[in-house]
Amino acid sequence: MPKIMTTPTSLREAEMEARARRAVMESGDWLTVDEILQLPGVRSRGDSVHPAQWKQQGDIFTINDHGTDYYPAFGLEKDAGYRPYRVMSKIIDIFKEDKDGWGMAFWFQSINSYLGGLRPQDLIATDPDLVIDAALDEVRGVTHG
Repeated sequence: MPKIMTTPTSLREAEMEARARRAVMESGDWLTVDEILQLPGVRSRGDSVHPAQWKQQGDIFTINDHGTDYYPAFGLEKDAGYRPYRVMSKIIDIFKEDKDGWGMAFWFQSINSYLGGLRPQDLIATDPDLVIDAALDEVRGVTHG
């Protein structure tokens, strides 16, 4: 079995990622399936759509922490019975080759210079087209100062 070499850089990167994951989880912006199903009006809607189906259909993404899937609360539209915003599937499609769930979580929760210093999650409800533009900018690799 080959010996895995760790370098100071790889250790720093692992520490940074662990801190970033903790910050995401501590943000309070993530819900389990059970928490979503307890939101007002979700169960009373009478349809069989379930958050796991949303994920399977590409309507929303999740992050997994210690074996539990968490859904982004900011990706759910209250006025639509807490269904995913339509723009979510477009953004997921843009990132499907470049980011996993955690990568998307970091992107949505990070300050974005393309968005004038706001986070993508702050604008998903009010300016979804701008968030799509920011996602496209991200995959093109354009950097902003």
